[in-house]
Amino acid sequence: MKRLVPLGFIAALLLAIVAVSSPTVTNAQGPGFLSSVLNKMERNKETLKSLRANVDMVKYNAQIGDEDKYKGVVFYIPAAGRNAYVRIDWSYPQNETLAVADGKFTLFRPRLKMAYQGKAGTGKGKASVAFDFLNMSKQQLSTRYDVQDMGEETLWGGVATRHVKLVPKGAERFKWAEAWIDTQGMPVQTKVIEKNDDSTTVRLTNLQRNAGIPLEQFFIKLSSDVKIVPA
Repeated sequence: MKRLVPLGFIAALLLAIVAVSSPTVTNAQGPGFLSSVLNKMERNKETLKSLRANVDMVKYNAQIGDEDKYKGVVFYIPAAGRNAYVRIDWSYPQNETLAVADGKFTLFRPRLKMAYQGKAGTGKGKASVAFDFLNMSKQQLSTRYDVQDMGEETLWGGVATRHVKLVPKGAERFKWAEAWIDTQGMPVQTKVIEKNDDSTTVRLTNLQRNAGIPLEQFFIKLSSDVKIVPA
């Protein structure tokens, strides 16, 4: 039986959306082999005003060798710190909506008529570690991560990418992260390896950049029969 969508995926998802800017580079292929990629990522981040995309997620459980798959649509508007706006409407295996706005999150499960609400980064929202990346400056990123080149790869659908690996220099909540960067500097796929060898892989497709997304879309209106659970 498929589990409901866990909040823990949000780190990998936002890693896929938010371009990591100017971390320390491991030059495996000569001086500046990643500089053009990182410059594209920086330009992508600077010019990205909104994003709508289809999202596919695979969560792999290394202990039992099993995986769960999820499909949905993500909407994103960047903002300073924890004020970024994110909404994911999951359609498979269950209809669920996760919305993050103004540093708070709502996870609405209509089948159960239940909504979890709390502050991003605490309680059930603690998995929004991705907001750490949103908050980090270039200097903080370069202090915490090395980037290693994994070569060029073509993803399904014929998307040409550069595959990079982000290795924490110090203590972190995961072993490492990987990102596949397209020719426009957008991370279209990410994979996060947890310390127990579980992994979360997120793929973005049918990207619509700067299409114009109303802010009210990130605030879920709940009916009076929905039970609200603080988290």
